[in-house]
Amino acid sequence: MDSSLFYKKLEKITASGISPRVIQSGQGAYLVIKGKKQLNFCSSHYLGLAVDHRLKKAAISAIDKYGIGTGYRTLAGTHTLHLELEKAIAKFKKTEAAVVLSSAYMANCAAIQTILGKEDIVVSDELNHASIIDAVKLSQVKNKFIYKHVDTKSLEDQLKQASKLALTPKSDGEKPIILIITDGVFSMDGDLAPLPEIVKLAKKYNALTMVDDAHGEGVLGKGGRGIVDHFGLLGQVDIEVGSLSKAFSVTGGFIAGKKVLIEFYNQKARQRLFSIALTIPDAAAALEAVNILQKSDTVVKKLWDNVNYLKSEFKKLGFDIGKSETPIIPIMLHDENLAINFSTKLFELGVFATPIKFPMVSKGKARIRVIPSASHSKEDLDLGIKAFEKIGRKLNVI
Repeated sequence: MDSSLFYKKLEKITASGISPRVIQSGQGAYLVIKGKKQLNFCSSHYLGLAVDHRLKKAAISAIDKYGIGTGYRTLAGTHTLHLELEKAIAKFKKTEAAVVLSSAYMANCAAIQTILGKEDIVVSDELNHASIIDAVKLSQVKNKFIYKHVDTKSLEDQLKQASKLALTPKSDGEKPIILIITDGVFSMDGDLAPLPEIVKLAKKYNALTMVDDAHGEGVLGKGGRGIVDHFGLLGQVDIEVGSLSKAFSVTGGFIAGKKVLIEFYNQKARQRLFSIALTIPDAAAALEAVNILQKSDTVVKKLWDNVNYLKSEFKKLGFDIGKSETPIIPIMLHDENLAINFSTKLFELGVFATPIKFPMVSKGKARIRVIPSASHSKEDLDLGIKAFEKIGRKLNVI
């Protein structure tokens, strides 16, 4: 293709794209956008730690002591802060060990690609995160079974087929691995994976289990330990992937599990071997965030107080909030233009809540995704509720 035609094609595709709002402040209860203060109702800094003075202090102190940059973990990039952070995460998650990577996206890729070959088998929820889908593609697994969203009957149907396939040895003579993969919290609907049933089925069909708990870390379970703790399944899920960029408000991702598994990732995961380690301030701030939750669950309780209040008030007004069991609250509008219009009018009233539409969700499933945080006061929530009520009535949604 002629290069000029190539760029014209790109121009045509990108012309209809929507540019994101540019944030001119920290990620607190309010954001500054175009010089105007907006109630922050859509970021996933669940615990309000993005502007917490303790994390700021930890990052600044680490910079003063160590500087900023690191390097490749396998060469000159493994810093004492990385080891402290991994030890703290394992303690927090109550697993034998953990490994930290540059993002939760990379953690999912490493978790899957490193242990699976082309002849292994994946059984995956149909609404799993894009990073899981990409990780499975990266692994080049040929045998993929997709089950209906959070449907354990559908999962068992797929496992029956997978277990039959697993009877045939791989070309190296070994038995194929069956890996069940699920999000813990599904980020668009806020519903939970039926993890107890998934674990039971995994044991029944000799499969490994993996949960991506990016939106559950710091939110679910005792002190925010995540969905595995929430369901009382400590030690029964093989691979736990988490994010440091949501509730912990820093950057990076991690894999937690048995010591031998984590050591295998340390030695073999390409995403760890060929990627720069977390910077000094990131590692220090993440370590402080984990330590804060180890000491107290005050911010987790505050988050859930806000979540429960907001959900209750939205329901009273007649909004459809789907099947959310978490701080992710979808205001279901279905029509994409309506979702865009609703969000625009909210913005005019000083409330920032973005529309979610295709391809992030299926067509006909457009919504406004609301996420409160522990940093919001009741007055903040009431401000948002009033704005939603006003626009909801104006647009005949309620």
